[in-house]
Amino acid sequence: MSDLRLEELVFDWNAQTDLARPRRVELCDETLRDGLQSPSIQNPPLEVKLKALHHMAELGIESANIGMPCTGPDAFAHSLALAKEIARQRLPIRANCAARTVRSDVEPIVEISQQAGIPIEASTFLGSSAIRALAEGWDLNALLAHTEQAVSFAVQRGLLSMYVTEDTTRSHPDTLAKLYRAAIDAGARALVLADTVGHADPHGVRGLVRFVKERILKPDEPVRIDWHGHNDRGLAVANSLAAFESGAHCVHGTILGVGERVGNAPLDQLLVNLRLLQWINRDLHSLNDYCQLVHEHCGAPLPFNYPVMGRDAFRTSTGVHASAIAKAQERGAAWLANRIYSGVPSDWFGRSQTIEIGPMSGRSNVIYWLRQRGLEAQEPLVNGLLEQAKRARGVLSEVQVRQFIANHHGGENHA
Repeated sequence: MSDLRLEELVFDWNAQTDLARPRRVELCDETLRDGLQSPSIQNPPLEVKLKALHHMAELGIESANIGMPCTGPDAFAHSLALAKEIARQRLPIRANCAARTVRSDVEPIVEISQQAGIPIEASTFLGSSAIRALAEGWDLNALLAHTEQAVSFAVQRGLLSMYVTEDTTRSHPDTLAKLYRAAIDAGARALVLADTVGHADPHGVRGLVRFVKERILKPDEPVRIDWHGHNDRGLAVANSLAAFESGAHCVHGTILGVGERVGNAPLDQLLVNLRLLQWINRDLHSLNDYCQLVHEHCGAPLPFNYPVMGRDAFRTSTGVHASAIAKAQERGAAWLANRIYSGVPSDWFGRSQTIEIGPMSGRSNVIYWLRQRGLEAQEPLVNGLLEQAKRARGVLSEVQVRQFIANHHGGENHA
């Protein structure tokens, strides 16, 4: 058994494609800026943001948006503190700050970069779709002027320039071509394709990324392509993977998918899938801690059935499932127990398999539960617990099971 390889036990249909590993796979964590725009999310204190920054570094996340400092004194102070932490601790994170394409928004980023002593990307954004232009009363000439002025101002003052077109996925290709070329000519070295309202599907993502690569960028032009997606159609993870597949270099996301409306691409799920695809190879054990930090201090929902990080992601009370997991563990094969009823190995992400006792349980559940806690699985006790579980409306809690055990042994002693 120990000589068997996973490849001999699992035929992976996912691998039966010609999908090649992207040449470059980077992630940008937007949790502390775009994620905090959700009206249901709380802005955490600075000490929590600093912890988040260290989680990013530990997880190998290459880039982080550390705020939009032009929005007020507190936002400026927090962005500055985060930038100084990156500098002081020499964290391997490329910092960026958000700004509209106006000089007054970029100036605070210049000040933060100078005070912290690190390069910062000015993530200047501008709406590019016709529907936005109609609402705002904009014309293309004005957009081009704002683009050139903001990017030039940032570059001339020593900032790196990351130019963002809002609503890219609903913008006309001619408009995008003119705006992106103006930004590049002014010194931008990163273009962000934004699915601002979660409109795109994977087919549209592929078409858009390829359009930028083939129709806008010149051969060997040193410009990074970023993808920034929202999850309004529930396609944010699929769209992000399609972006990488099509040649995007960096994808943006937030922990637990927090963000405006239904949120951004969930960065935790992206990390999980990139690891499973073998597009990255890094230690993700601390990912659960990072998700819990955002859940607890930002008020981010963490549903019981949330992929990988939810309470029930690796939890079962079903008899057949529990029996298979228990048998695998009895063989001393933890790797098998983590895969027999799971498409995601729990141990990769700081989680573990949990077996509960409930109405759908069998004897294996009860025996496993008792032995995991160092208790003897005596026949009368096992039968009694199973009988109680079958009458219950849901899974028995730890307190309920232990109370039953106490009553059972009390009854035995009395007898």
